[in-house]
Amino acid sequence: MTRLARALSLAIGLAAPLPALAKDPPVSYVAPQRLAVATPAGVVGQLPLLLSQDWSAPLPAVTRAVITVHGLTRDVENYQRAAEKALAASGIDPATVLLVAPQFLDDGDVEAHQLPQETLRWSHTGWEGGDDAHGPAPISSFAAFDAILAKLADRSLFPALAQVVVAGHSGGGQVVQRYAVALRGDAALIKAGVKDVHYVVANPSSYVYFSPERPAGKGFARPADGCPEYDKWKYGMHGLPPYMAGRDAAALEAAYVARPVTYLLGTADTDPAHPALDKSCAAEAQGPDRHSRGVAYLRYLQWRHPTGLSHRQVDVPGVGHSGDRMFGSACGVAAVYGTAGCDGR
Repeated sequence: MTRLARALSLAIGLAAPLPALAKDPPVSYVAPQRLAVATPAGVVGQLPLLLSQDWSAPLPAVTRAVITVHGLTRDVENYQRAAEKALAASGIDPATVLLVAPQFLDDGDVEAHQLPQETLRWSHTGWEGGDDAHGPAPISSFAAFDAILAKLADRSLFPALAQVVVAGHSGGGQVVQRYAVALRGDAALIKAGVKDVHYVVANPSSYVYFSPERPAGKGFARPADGCPEYDKWKYGMHGLPPYMAGRDAAALEAAYVARPVTYLLGTADTDPAHPALDKSCAAEAQGPDRHSRGVAYLRYLQWRHPTGLSHRQVDVPGVGHSGDRMFGSACGVAAVYGTAGCDGR
């Protein structure tokens, strides 16, 4: 890697491989654990993931589960290390916390590592929006999250579980935000009595909007013609993926605004030319950079829902596009674990 490429990689965060404009190289590391994700027809795909404790046997001490999702470069090991550092900084007994880090591989990863055909793999960016896997069956990345939540809802394994946090940075922030809109998997947790489920969306390139309006000065308006994709999924509610087929947009919005969501935004993530920033016209309609897009999105939700909105913005001062620094900051630890010491909003 050249000196310039390494510098750009560090700017992206977690010292991950530099994302190419078209496609990253295959991952260097594949998570060793597997979770079966089944279709209604019974076809099973295997999701790679990392776990801080063995969940094949009962974990009676675990009261909290934290699911941390990698970015576009799929470097799950770096995100699990960031989650471990944040847990250590929280001062919470690690025996009471299960850290889960799923890995959303693409076709090139499976081919390069000669992985079994039952290994789930998506298009390079399709998993960020809940698209169906390319193999071994058309399984949405959202269904993979459902399978994780269903596992956590098993009271024979987690008799004391009381809280689940789903957190993602960058591309992981994109999939977490959209999953919080689309999800069905929290029903199993609620049935099991786990009602404290929180979503932390950190520095994504874009968000899904519920109406045609986008930021315009201090208000919101429909963008001028010239970008027909701006209101289609994953940016808008038209053309929903198969996982969401037949769902009503108004009902999805009502459920989303009632869910606890924290938008964790680095105040220095303001580069409109960042190499990993979504620069499509659909994303540009949401603002010039990640921080602006996050601020505008919460303002949009407040505009549509002046009451009853269970969302908040937390700024991480001086931090740019770095998952390690975002989740390891006092505000990042507070967003995930509810600790003190964050002066963000």
